[in-house]
Amino acid sequence: MECEDFTPGSGRLAPRAALRSDAPSLDLNGTWRFRLSPTAGAAEDFAEPGYDDSTWAELPVPAHWPLHGHGAPAYTNVAYPFPIDPPHVPTENPTGDHRRVFDLPDDWTGGRLRFEGVESYAKVWLNGHLLGFTTGSRLPAEFDAGPWLKPGRNVLAVRVHQWSAASYLEDQDMWWLPGIFREVTLTRSSADVFVHAGFAGGRGTLSFDGDGLLSVPELGISGLEPGVEVTADVEPWTAETPRLYEGVFVTPEESVRMRIGFRTISIEDGVLLANGRPLLFKGVNRHEFHPAYGRAVPYATMVEDVLLMKRHNVNAVRTSHYPPHPDFLHLCDELGLWVIDECDLETHGFTQVGWRHNPSDDPRWEEAYLDRMRRTVERDKNHPSVVMWSLGNEAGVGRNLAAMAAWTRERDPSRPIHYEGDWSCPDVDVYSRMYASHAEVEAIGKGVEDPLDDPALDARRRGMPFLQCEYAHAMGNGPGGLAEYQELFERYPRLAGGFIWEWIDHGLAHPSLGYAYGGDYGEPVHDGNFVIDGLVFPDRTPSPGLLDLKKVYEPVRFGFPDGAVVVSSLYGFRDLSHLAFSAVVEVDGVEVGGFPLEVASGGGEVKLPDLPEGDGERWLTVRAVLARDEAWASAGHEVAWGQVRLPSGGVPSSGGVLSSGGVLYERAEDARTTSCRVGAVGEVAVGGGVFDAASGRLVRLFGVEVDGPALELWRAPIDNDRYSGAEARWRLLGLDRLTHRVDAVEAGDGVDGMVVRTRVAPAATDLGMRVTYRWIAVGEGLELVVDVEPDGEWSEPIPRLGVAMSLPGRFDRVTWFGRGPGEAYPDTGMAARVGRWSASVDELQTPYVYPQENGQRADVRWAELTGGDGPGVRVTGGPEFGLTVRRWSTADLDRATHLPDLVPRDRVHVNLDLAQHGVGTAACGPGTLPQYELTARAATLRLRFDPV
Repeated sequence: MECEDFTPGSGRLAPRAALRSDAPSLDLNGTWRFRLSPTAGAAEDFAEPGYDDSTWAELPVPAHWPLHGHGAPAYTNVAYPFPIDPPHVPTENPTGDHRRVFDLPDDWTGGRLRFEGVESYAKVWLNGHLLGFTTGSRLPAEFDAGPWLKPGRNVLAVRVHQWSAASYLEDQDMWWLPGIFREVTLTRSSADVFVHAGFAGGRGTLSFDGDGLLSVPELGISGLEPGVEVTADVEPWTAETPRLYEGVFVTPEESVRMRIGFRTISIEDGVLLANGRPLLFKGVNRHEFHPAYGRAVPYATMVEDVLLMKRHNVNAVRTSHYPPHPDFLHLCDELGLWVIDECDLETHGFTQVGWRHNPSDDPRWEEAYLDRMRRTVERDKNHPSVVMWSLGNEAGVGRNLAAMAAWTRERDPSRPIHYEGDWSCPDVDVYSRMYASHAEVEAIGKGVEDPLDDPALDARRRGMPFLQCEYAHAMGNGPGGLAEYQELFERYPRLAGGFIWEWIDHGLAHPSLGYAYGGDYGEPVHDGNFVIDGLVFPDRTPSPGLLDLKKVYEPVRFGFPDGAVVVSSLYGFRDLSHLAFSAVVEVDGVEVGGFPLEVASGGGEVKLPDLPEGDGERWLTVRAVLARDEAWASAGHEVAWGQVRLPSGGVPSSGGVLSSGGVLYERAEDARTTSCRVGAVGEVAVGGGVFDAASGRLVRLFGVEVDGPALELWRAPIDNDRYSGAEARWRLLGLDRLTHRVDAVEAGDGVDGMVVRTRVAPAATDLGMRVTYRWIAVGEGLELVVDVEPDGEWSEPIPRLGVAMSLPGRFDRVTWFGRGPGEAYPDTGMAARVGRWSASVDELQTPYVYPQENGQRADVRWAELTGGDGPGVRVTGGPEFGLTVRRWSTADLDRATHLPDLVPRDRVHVNLDLAQHGVGTAACGPGTLPQYELTARAATLRLRFDPV
């Protein structure tokens, strides 16, 4: 079969830069005729100009045909969805035939057919003449159309095979989506140019390779010839200050508009530098994805991505695992993002056969590897945002990777070379890892990591900067441990930062499931929801993980010594003069005063005025916002914030950010009442509560029907719980199926309450919890003290420790004083600040594509639950508690696999937690750090209920 050839293409023109030329071009996008065949062997007569395609379907181009009703998508992470027998592919090879009729302008001569991206093998005819074929799905291909064009009607025919030998090189943890998914143009542009714009010693240097002349009017440079270097006073390009100069490259046939950024990337003493200053990546990995269009991403969506990144303090992108659409790199140039540009290469599935026959070390594949690298570098070589070339991802080791690196280093020595898959780093300039633990990252930062067997390679690697090309897997609820990673990156100069995996959930819009993931289209081999692992949801709504990342990546930090605020800049290439600073004081979440802060451009200590007094918790919050509009956000956009609790004296206490704690109320002795009284048959009333006399269960609270509270140890597993094996261990313990045995129901001390003694345990184990509920009437309210004592040898952490209860469905709003407005868990929630917040029950839910534990509000001092015509309930904690409120039970959440599975019931379910187990990032990466593990231990939860 022809598509099983090792050859990467035929009939193509040499790769060249993606340029903005004034040469005439025809847009061939739009509606094409389309026919899908189940195999690759259909006749090729459709390429003839006179072929009758009137019975064919219509298909938009760019597009993936499975997203338009022709076949179905399929998702795998590692596994190939076909037998591993390179270069062979299945006979069942979906093949899409495309036809486009276009009219040529009368004065048109010559031209090139340019395809920006076709997956995975495209054979091209023009007016019945075979132009050639191409592979390398995310890379452009050009064919000489001139000899076969004719005046008037022309017919372009393209046959696309879903599977080809090239598919073995494109196993990139994403949906398999064939089609012509990027633009098709007929262009008379043929120019190529490679601009070299460096910056050193405060001046810019400029030269270029190409057949033409270069001018930069703003710098007084006109008619610069190839190979001649000039210097000029320039402002350097950085991601923080993306200064571009308009250039014009002119040939006899065309004029090319260029945007030139002057910058130099270097490595000195193991430190990555930009323009001579340390460069720290605060990055994300970005697949190209749209929930309706797949990788046929609209330009407006690319703009949205870059703006979202900039607004959340992201400064870098790794283009995992292929070059993005050229327009995305133009946006990175203009708005400012450092880019690691990755080649269209991954052979991950060969791990499942022990890397046998891996193409990376097979000489028959060398030309295919080199072809992909050449096309990556040549297309993107003029982008100042591209500061590093990556050979690809998870392709093992071998001679072909070495050949790619050697060619790249010769072609462009100005950029370092990256590849993570070979930890001995023989062919690269940076040491890169995925998902290294905090401890290993620290060891590398110190230069004391485990040595390589080869002393020469070991010494070479120790002289390299280190980066995490993937870390903090953002799957579902999480990731945890972000702040601890960032602290290491900032502490050790060798550490150049890293890139979160990943930017977006790849959930495809589905009419009944909401968003689909692997297996939802009946794929026999798939990796489930592992494709749902982004910082933004499929519709690009920021997740709590992205909000946390913004906080962790903040370029400004605040310290709070007595009577002052210390402002520290973490910018590498600009000062603070573009920011405005202000402060507010709140008492119990209510603002009592605010004022601007005068901060020097370099930061420093700012003395505070006398701050307002007030009874209650007093918090000082400091903000840094844009002082004026920037290209990526409007004036007033918040860049950073800090918060500290104030003592009674009106000045900040010593210490850091977000300190909290302490008992929030004291039960005075004279508040007790003798209120244990017999009500209806079988019921006992204590204060505002009515209990079942036999079981001691609370049945009504201030006239509201309630169920619970009762001890809860289970949470609907998050992705990190499921993929790490913690869920399986917890289910084996039976934490999802607790039974509650009542051992005693007793009158409380001083006949002002009651005591319920229980043992909570699952079947089939001798482990359990001794739980005592002490109910005490306090004024109009009711106090609950829950004492928990582990029974047996608990060796496994537990997911949660708290109580669960339910209220009638009319309760639809929650107001609370604590951290918010978003969710927070022990190792997440950096974006949550102490304040007074209010939200509907529906707004409290985080819509993770795969339903799981979500929506906890942390460090809650008090919360009021209200709604409908009846009374509300106020819950006060001492110490603070974690709060979740849902219209479905934990069991409902546990059973759900897609958001539409969550159907509101006639009860509102409330969890009041003393603690939860940390989130971690163990779906792919290290588990929860020890300090965030929840172990079974003796504990006391104090709550007070009052009517609203």
